[in-house]
Amino acid sequence: MTYLEQNRRSWDRGVMASSRWAQPVSSAEVAEARAGRWQVVLTPVKPVPREWFGDLAGRDVLCLASGGGQQAPILAAAGANVTSFDLSEEQLRRDRSVAERDGLAVRCVRGDMADLSVFGDGTFDLVFHPVSNVFVPDPMPVWRECFRVLRPGGCLLAGFMNPAMFLFDNDEADRTGVLTVKHAQPYSDLTHLGPARLREKAEAGEPLEFGHSLASQIGGQLEAGFVLTGLYEDGWLDDTWAFARVSPVSVATRAVRG
Repeated sequence: MTYLEQNRRSWDRGVMASSRWAQPVSSAEVAEARAGRWQVVLTPVKPVPREWFGDLAGRDVLCLASGGGQQAPILAAAGANVTSFDLSEEQLRRDRSVAERDGLAVRCVRGDMADLSVFGDGTFDLVFHPVSNVFVPDPMPVWRECFRVLRPGGCLLAGFMNPAMFLFDNDEADRTGVLTVKHAQPYSDLTHLGPARLREKAEAGEPLEFGHSLASQIGGQLEAGFVLTGLYEDGWLDDTWAFARVSPVSVATRAVRG
């Protein structure tokens, strides 16, 4: 089974289907967004600054690997023309369900975030890409495709994990309260975990994860042709994660295609 198939199954039928990233927004939240009162996240906690979006009315927005009935419906209610592109049909179903429930126009397309060939060059004004390239072995194709499908002057809003978190066995650290460096970077479940643990993840419906360097996350965007215009770090939802008690867990960036 390929990493794509395992990760798709994890979101469709496995443990990820009950995660907080698969809980649709309410009709009340959609109504608030229609009234101009809305916020969305690229990372676990901090809302994306509204100035990062500009005026959304009538703009073509690609929600990339962000299905689940959350960001796409809110951005559509805020006035954008939204396309939701996700590997998981179940995540897309949740976007469709909210859109149908609340009378929103959200186009849903299934596919691999590293291959946006179904879209022509310069199709979108904004790409909204919350933390998800942790599920691909190389973010560079993602950045190149984002650059290609954006119009000149278009923006990429992206979230990604702090590379430092992959130094540790975080399950062990959460049990013991001790952070001990275990893994060289960059990280890949496929090379850093043994066969037994890989089988466990597959049987438990857990996705395969990959940790990427800042050179590939930020430098990769620059290499693709973007100009970085904003950045912030974010923490976790609570203090149950040992790593999150001592470090930011994720980063969000705003980048512009010239």
